[in-house]
Amino acid sequence: MKQLALAVLAAGVVAMVNAQEPVYPVKPIRFVVGQAPGGATDIIARLVAGKMDQMLGQNIVVENRTGAAGSIGAGFVARSAPDGYTVLVVSSSYSINPSLYATLPFDPQKDLAPVSLLAEAPFLLVVHPSLPVRSVKDLIALARTKPGALTYGSGGNGSSGHLAGALFETAAGVKLSHIPYKGAGQALVDVLSGQITLTFASVLSSTPHVKEGRLRALGVTGAKRSNAMPNVPTIAEAGAPGYSTSTWYGLLAPGATPAPVIERLANAANKTVMAPELRERMAGDGAEPVGSTPAAFQQHIASEIAKWRKVVKSAQVKAD
Repeated sequence: MKQLALAVLAAGVVAMVNAQEPVYPVKPIRFVVGQAPGGATDIIARLVAGKMDQMLGQNIVVENRTGAAGSIGAGFVARSAPDGYTVLVVSSSYSINPSLYATLPFDPQKDLAPVSLLAEAPFLLVVHPSLPVRSVKDLIALARTKPGALTYGSGGNGSSGHLAGALFETAAGVKLSHIPYKGAGQALVDVLSGQITLTFASVLSSTPHVKEGRLRALGVTGAKRSNAMPNVPTIAEAGAPGYSTSTWYGLLAPGATPAPVIERLANAANKTVMAPELRERMAGDGAEPVGSTPAAFQQHIASEIAKWRKVVKSAQVKAD
């Protein structure tokens, strides 16, 4: 009887301890975005936060901490308490920065723990209608007859658009001249006016101009055709085999965040991006919902860092 009583007492103590342990999350969560409000990363963060808070039963507040191509925000989250209440929303620049900057305020493969790959979005290779090309093969042929004469604009040195162009040069065996701008929108304006030859623009910003005939779309940069522009071939199938790049967006947490918290965040994020209303909204913006395990996202980041390191070195890209 005495042993039975002790066992019952011990079980009661364990139950009391477990009952006192809070189940994550018990307070609002902060999504830190390293880019400015209104940009693609910020838009994705707010779309996901607006639905994911229902999954977790807590408010999610988006906070923009801009600077150094997103590294300021990433460094802040890396130094935050590893409790799941400060989470980082990143774009593909996260995998480019290690090759562009000699030093970063964090180690991208150790100080932050991958949670989920949320979505991917290809670029559209667009040209002014006056350019005498109607396909990627035509563009490559023209570029080979005029090395360095054709210009492409981007949102700045080391930006995703810049490196999409550098990767195209390697895949197609051509030489283009890069014109950096202070924003991708300015580059698109100059293609529209004929000041520069082409740009790798977001599907969202360029599709209306393509449909109205002010731009000609030659190819999609992703591994598959975009649902938003299904009649436009991928660049790989249209003349540059092996070419593939997309902007991607994902969630990361401080490196020492407990595995159960990471899993809770990942499950909620994946259910969020697969919700029909969010899938429809993202598709309208030219993005493809993904959702992934933390391990799969870790592999994706490592692969992207390796890929862009080669491109940055080959093209001798320098950060502004």
